[in-house]
Amino acid sequence: MRSVGASHIGKVRSENQDKIFFSDQPVGKLNNLYIVADGMGGHQAGGYASSYTVRRFVEEIEQSEEEDPIEVMKMSVSKVNEEILKKCREDEAYAGMGTTIVAATVSGSAVTVMNIGDSRLYYGARDLCQITVDHSYVEELVQAGAIRRDQSRLHPKKNLITRAVGAASAEPDFFQFEAKDGYLLLCSDGLTNMLDDDEIRELLLDHSQLENKVSQMVGRANEYGGKDNISLVIVDLKK
Repeated sequence: MRSVGASHIGKVRSENQDKIFFSDQPVGKLNNLYIVADGMGGHQAGGYASSYTVRRFVEEIEQSEEEDPIEVMKMSVSKVNEEILKKCREDEAYAGMGTTIVAATVSGSAVTVMNIGDSRLYYGARDLCQITVDHSYVEELVQAGAIRRDQSRLHPKKNLITRAVGAASAEPDFFQFEAKDGYLLLCSDGLTNMLDDDEIRELLLDHSQLENKVSQMVGRANEYGGKDNISLVIVDLKK
């Protein structure tokens, strides 16, 4: 398999608080690893939260002796969350910071996904399927039937998340599925708030190279306003 990623500041924000990581080679006991994190907080705090979380998450995975990918990621993100919370308590400049994280690893045809917050993983083959479920106020409204799914992307409280690394509620969700071909797309809400799923599917499943898919998605999000940092990793499972 082969992966390509990009992180762009967008057209409105003064700094990029997103962080990505992608490796088609083993990371610790995992065969590969793909991550997107979207930080939040005051000046520099969000960028610190996402960068620190991704770096330490990768380090913990590299050192883990666990074989099961769910246990590896669960223990690693729990350790990082403790460290972020400690930083928040000890340094007022970083109080209240946090970050989303979505991570995936592939073993054969088995895909294991972890998420906290509203950064997403999609699987695209003949169609596009959102695998993760957002930890957000708006998603709770959708699940309760208070609003329709197609109303959620433009809801005024769409950025209010209910779980994050660095928050009291940081329990990850895990998803596992089988996929022998197609693409994984990990992305921050800077992409999904600008492009609807139909447009993401069109760009992900076209016949261009991975690098073109990534640049087209970033370009389209900026064309529509680039209101947030835009980060994504695309994995071609059949390569």
